[in-house]
Amino acid sequence: MKKKVIVRGNHSGVFFGELVERNGREVKLENCRRLWYWDGAASISQLAINGTTNPGECKFTVTVPEIEILDAIEIIPCSDKSVKSIESVSVWAR
Repeated sequence: MKKKVIVRGNHSGVFFGELVERNGREVKLENCRRLWYWDGAASISQLAINGTTNPGECKFTVTVPEIEILDAIEIIPCSDKSVKSIESVSVWAR
């Protein structure tokens, strides 16, 4: 099983997905969601450990099969609790 992580890009945003590959600041994720806005966690560090306590207020996008992030500056492994919480957040769309 691939490790689920949260990746913060310098300009591209924050992402949750399965880490497939890393080469310097380039990161490839599978089954990835952009974490556009979250509530119920003070930071992405807390989100990676505890998940969100307010999933109804989070704005997480649809899952894309694969993404390459070219400006990764932070990769945080997610706990099982966090994965369950993040994956329970409904898709935010307009």
